[in-house]
Amino acid sequence: MPDLKTAPNLKTAPSSRRRISSGSEFERTYSYSRAVVVGPHVMLSGTTGYDYATSTLPAGAREQTLQLFTNAAAAFAQAGASLADVVRVRMYISGAEHYETVMAVFAETFRGVDPACTTVEAGLFDPAIIVEMDMDAVSDAGA
Repeated sequence: MPDLKTAPNLKTAPSSRRRISSGSEFERTYSYSRAVVVGPHVMLSGTTGYDYATSTLPAGAREQTLQLFTNAAAAFAQAGASLADVVRVRMYISGAEHYETVMAVFAETFRGVDPACTTVEAGLFDPAIIVEMDMDAVSDAGA
């Protein structure tokens, strides 16, 4: 495994890069950030509906999607952005039967923002997780 800090062909993180953490053990263990801010751009890692306050995962697609947007909004706020700044969403749903429910919450959340969106049916790392999304935002406040 190359050492990313000393490998001759790899750059170190630019000084303008700011990392946002949720404090998740996953972030520490697997060395990633909840979000990364570079200038006005905010890139949010895959986010689920896990409720960090109660250490639970809601059972239903609607409930998980609502909590997912709560988690995403909190990360964007730390970055100086909001859901209104989202320009791109990549959505992963565990089964097509959840599509209409998840998309109804998506529409409630993003009506008027109308970001570009891709939706994929995918096996997620935990069978209890119904939906996961990663998002990109552009915000002058994050610059």
